Amino acid sequence: MKFAWWPGCVSRGACPELYQSMVAVAGRLDLELIELKEAACTGAGVLHEREPELADTLNARTFAMADKLNLPLLNNCSTCQGVMAKAQDNLTHGAYREHVNAKLRPEGLEYTGRTLVKNLLWYLVEDFGLDRLQKQVTRPLRGLRVAPFYGCYIVRPTRILGFDQYPDRDQYLEQIISAVGAQPVDFFGKTKCCGFPILTLDRNTSLAMAGDHLLEAKDKGADCMVTPCPLCHLNLDSNQPDAAKVKQRPIGLPVIHLPQMLALAFGIDTQVAGFNRHVVATAPLLAKAGVQ
Repeated sequence: MKFAWWPGCVSRGACPELYQSMVAVAGRLDLELIELKEAACTGAGVLHEREPELADTLNARTFAMADKLNLPLLNNCSTCQGVMAKAQDNLTHGAYREHVNAKLRPEGLEYTGRTLVKNLLWYLVEDFGLDRLQKQVTRPLRGLRVAPFYGCYIVRPTRILGFDQYPDRDQYLEQIISAVGAQPVDFFGKTKCCGFPILTLDRNTSLAMAGDHLLEAKDKGADCMVTPCPLCHLNLDSNQPDAAKVKQRPIGLPVIHLPQMLALAFGIDTQVAGFNRHVVATAPLLAKAGVQ
């Protein structure tokens, strides 16, 4: 399936392993990705708080790029999905959309309102299909206990995230974990905020939130955590040593990106998938998955 692809800022910066693993698994997932290299950051929700019209305009510009290619838009960042969904909801108002389009016309762009925007998580279940996904697995992750972490932006508000049509979207991670042979570990914090949005405002509270989720998952027997959100990954992996200090408990729980889990199950080389780029060592996870 051919998509215009917005990889997001973080996968091209702080989490290059997400970009690497996404590229590595694309062919196995029947994905032909046309990267929108000139697209702008979605604003990660912060810009909508300060300059909502600017945020909507930047996202409309990305939608218009996909429109110009006559392609649906795929992202691999759940924060991007949530922010883009909000922008699309705002742009349903004709007069406002025309106001925003006036700013896009100097680039020869127009947002029509027809752009389908889909996160990788949704594509895997709704388009590619769990049966086909299972057939791609060459290294079943049997015996691996994986805690799903959705974060905020891909599960609420349900009104703009398509839950009326797809009410099980808050269970897709568990379904995919099972499809690749692993065991999902349920825990209360899986759909809660990771704390990243307040990291610069109240670092201790942010780190405590991350630590609570990590420790809950670990205490329930998780070998690792998987997330479709690179911003969550930054707080849960990169800041995990500091979160452990705040909670005054060792954690040591590997946190991986969704495409990395797929790459592991597909037998793709772990360095190609960026498993060597994490702050929290992934060696114990890889050993349990049978990677020498």
